Amino acid sequence: MSKSSQFEQAIADLEALVTRMESGELPLSEAMKEFEKGIALVRACQSQLEQAKAQVAQLLQEDDTTTESGET
Repeated sequence: MSKSSQFEQAIADLEALVTRMESGELPLSEAMKEFEKGIALVRACQSQLEQAKAQVAQLLQEDDTTTESGET
């Protein structure tokens, strides 16, 4: 599974989890387990976003360096 599809799956899982929790029908113990899963999903998504942000910054920096040196 690609990183993009992993991210999209994590977001879909998180949305489904929020829907289940907002229903108010989960017992407290299950709601806590779902909350823990949600926190893990959010952290995984944040990590992937930070990696993507770093890649974009690096690409932009490389582009600036190439442009400044006169290469095209």
